[in-house]
Amino acid sequence: MTVDGLRIGHGYDVHRFAPSFDEKNPLVLAGVRLPEARTLEAHSDGDLVLHAVCDAILGALGQGDIGQHFPDDDPQFADVDSRLLLARVLAMMTAQNFRLVNIDVTVVAQVPSLSPHRAAMQANLAVILKLAKDRVNLKATTTEGLGDIGKELGMACHAVVLLSRINE
Repeated sequence: MTVDGLRIGHGYDVHRFAPSFDEKNPLVLAGVRLPEARTLEAHSDGDLVLHAVCDAILGALGQGDIGQHFPDDDPQFADVDSRLLLARVLAMMTAQNFRLVNIDVTVVAQVPSLSPHRAAMQANLAVILKLAKDRVNLKATTTEGLGDIGKELGMACHAVVLLSRINE
């Protein structure tokens, strides 16, 4: 494999918490519904992990960002399941003759504690991306009380992907 067949992409997403919990919009991260009484404000389901993954893949492909492909003012994406958005991005990746090699995700959140859910989120992400578990890393960190995330006003996510050209 040559270096020309490799692509790295970085994605980032951030959402604020809604003022109150909405049972119709529970907290979903990496496609996993968490048992937390929190809702993220978003046009879609607010799965910021999958949004960051979409952005990372789109970045590696040189295809802009999630907002260009799935605008938040387009009614067809209102409350959409982010797994569907990711499926479209993965189809774009395949159409451009690339495949995922590995992914590294960092969720930044003061609350809720994600350690009890990390393994489930990582396993689900591996299933969604059709990758072996050892090619999917997911970790969480806090901001030690600093900034808006530290003040428990929202959460953020970074994702880094490595793509390789198929048949190289």
